[in-house]
Order: sequence, then structure tokens, then C-alpha cells
Amino acid sequence: MAASPSPATPAQSEPCPICGGLQWVSRDVPVSHPDFGKLFPCTCQQTDLNRARSAAQRASRDLAHLARMTFGTFQPEGHAQHAEQRLSLQTAHEVAQRYAAEPRGWLLILGGFGVGKTHLAAAIANDCLSRGLPVTFLNTPDLLDYLRAAFNPNAEETYSQRFEQLLDAPLLILDDFGTQNATAWAEEKLFQLLNHRYIARLPTVITTNLSLDDLDPRLSSRLADMDLVRKLPINAPDYRRSAVDQGQSSLSSLVHYHDKTFETFDMRKFELDAEQSDNLEHAVATAQSYADLPQDWLVFLGVSGCGKTHLAAAIANRCAQRGYPVLFVVVPDLLDHLRAAFSPDSKVSYDQRFEEVRTSPLLILDDLGTESATPWAREKLYQIINYRYAARLPTVITTALSTGELDPRLASRILDETHSSVMPVFAPSYRGGRTPGKSAKPPSRASTTRRRS
Repeated sequence: MAASPSPATPAQSEPCPICGGLQWVSRDVPVSHPDFGKLFPCTCQQTDLNRARSAAQRASRDLAHLARMTFGTFQPEGHAQHAEQRLSLQTAHEVAQRYAAEPRGWLLILGGFGVGKTHLAAAIANDCLSRGLPVTFLNTPDLLDYLRAAFNPNAEETYSQRFEQLLDAPLLILDDFGTQNATAWAEEKLFQLLNHRYIARLPTVITTNLSLDDLDPRLSSRLADMDLVRKLPINAPDYRRSAVDQGQSSLSSLVHYHDKTFETFDMRKFELDAEQSDNLEHAVATAQSYADLPQDWLVFLGVSGCGKTHLAAAIANRCAQRGYPVLFVVVPDLLDHLRAAFSPDSKVSYDQRFEEVRTSPLLILDDLGTESATPWAREKLYQIINYRYAARLPTVITTALSTGELDPRLASRILDETHSSVMPVFAPSYRGGRTPGKSAKPPSRASTTRRRS
């Protein structure tokens, strides 16, 4: 007779009368029979075997419409517009292939709409299935519907049976995580599922267009575990959009600043004192260096009219000339665009508009602090800035506010020296002297700290 039962098989309340709970039997045949001494599954295992077979068939059905999504059909350079995007796609392609060859730990694929997350996840699944490895591939909202359907009296399987299949699936792939209806029940089921797999360290692939900060804190803490989870961010444009769409965004205000270049910037040598002149030269040099290689954040502080917007637009124009995708937008206009997306007549959904902003390869936010400071506006700006802070996406910000006047949540990220270079511009307004009631020099961080305390 057989050895101990499989750990993946639920414990039975009553031992099987045939195998006594061992789940394996030997056949009563002569010594000369080829089956003599061999072990065979007991009939009590048949239900579990049928259930596992059904799960495999269901996984194949879910992937049927994604059969074309393989590593061979993934185009790592097909929709990249510059070297950094090509590198991002090539890296994602290579890492996903290595994971498919040996699924261990977790793979978290991050990126905006249409960057190829689902294609790579499906390619992993298709590659594993082609080698006979069991895979469960589910769109996250569909997963929850699949569990809810088990409560139907006519369901072939109980809820517990379905949930256990997901808990211990040899490889589970959850696509579009975060797009589900975030009810308390849904959040709890997803936490139970992923927490079990986290503790058991079972191979799991997750795709999402959300940042970790946007997820359930219980899940984000587990997804941040670098010992188990490999984060794979994809920085690329939406391949579903046409080449025209991937040019200048309708959000962008850069068309109004086409004349704002480094060549047309006025150094104002005959009206500034020595300190102001040196500071302005340093600001221009800093902006030029950033335009040559946009990394992390650059923040210009200074009074209205000191040249901040010109420098920010010059960065945008130089990057755009090289084909580097950039979104230049004045903050109040940005919020108007987001509000307009709620209109029934809008051709772009709010989610698409919001995603376009927060995942832009280079985002330039001009005049932060001049927007209407409603709770909704503050929250939207925080979500955008916090996402880009966590993802370390290149971002340029200009503001006439002192650091002490900024929303504290924004200030803590904008002033983080590990992510951001803050460039104060001391020059007064070129529009006719200093702005009334404002100092030509933005207050130092030390003075801001003293004022807060």
C-alpha cells in the first residue's frame, strides 16, 4: 500500500475504507503480473484528480485568447521612442524569459496601460504550459467572479475547493491586479490568497498599473520584500496608440513655449548683482545637464517671473527635439484636464488621462501652488507626485511657493535629497522688479524648519 497522503490534499474527516486514508493502493495480482508491487491512486483521490484536471483545462481556456502572446511575438523595440524605453522593454523581456524557464519567487510587473505587462505575463504562462508545467492564469476581477460563482447552489465546486486550488497553485499569474472592485470582501480574499502564497513562497506573477502605495498596505508590505519579490517596471508608451497619438499629448502646453530654449534665455547680466548672476548661471547649467540626461527630480524655486518656466520649457524642448517623450503641463491646466475627463463627451477616460500623467517618461509640472487648493486637487496632485517619487520617474517642478508653503506631503518628497535636486533662483521678476510681498531669495530649508517649529 501507499505512503503518506499528499500535503495538497485536504484532510478527510473519515478514513477511506479502501485505503485507510493512505490514498494509494496496490493491486491483488500474481507476482508475474506487470502491476505487481506498484502503487495506484485510490478511488478516493478521483475527485481531487478531476478537480485538478478541471483547473488545468480552465487555465488553458483563459489563455486561449492570449495564445499569440509569446516571447517570440513580444517586440521589445517596436513601440519604444528612445534608448531608455528600449532598455526597459528589453530588460523586461529577458527577466520574464528567465522567470518562465525557472519559476521561483514572485515577479511583479509594473507599468501603465499598453506597455506589454499582460503580454509578458501570458508569455510566461504559455511557455510553462508548453513544457507541461501547470499554470493558473486569471485576470484579477475574473478571479473574484470565479470565487463568487462558487456560492451558486448549482456550482460544480464549492467555494472552499476553488479557493484551495488558487492557494496552492504551482504557478499563479494574476493580471491587472488593482482593477478589481475594491470591496471589503474582495480585499480580504486577495489578502488571504497572496498572504498564503507569500508565507509558502509559491511562484506568483502579478501585473499592475498601480504603485505599491496605492495597494492595500498589507499587500504592499509583502510586495516590497526584495528577498522574494522581483519588481519589473516597464517604462514605455502605450503600444495601442498610434504614432500621432504618441507625439505631443493634448495635455501638453509646450506648443505655447516653443520659443523658450536655452539659446533664448536672457542671463540679464546688466541688471543682476554678482550673487544673483552667479546663481542664474548655475541654474541654467543645472537645467542643461538635466536636459541631456533626465534622471530623478529637478525643482526650481523662485518668485514669479524669475525664469523658472523658461528653464523648464527649455528642458522640455531640448528633450522633445531628441525624440524623448515629455509632458509639459501647467498645474491648474492639468487639474482642469482631469476634471474634464469626467464629462460624458470626453474622448479620453479619467483613468487614461490620469495614467498618462503619472507614468509620463518625463513630466514637467509648471507653477505648482497656483492651482485651486480643493481637497480633490490636493489628493490628485499627491497621488501623481507620490507615484513618480516611488517609481523615481524623471520630473521637473517649478513653484513660486516657499518650501514651508507647500503641502507637507508634497514637500517631504520634493525635498528628499536622495530623489530630488532643488535649484533656488534668486533673480527678481524680469517683469518689473520684485514681486510685492515676496523675497527675491526663496527661504532656506533651515529658515523653513524654524518657521514650522
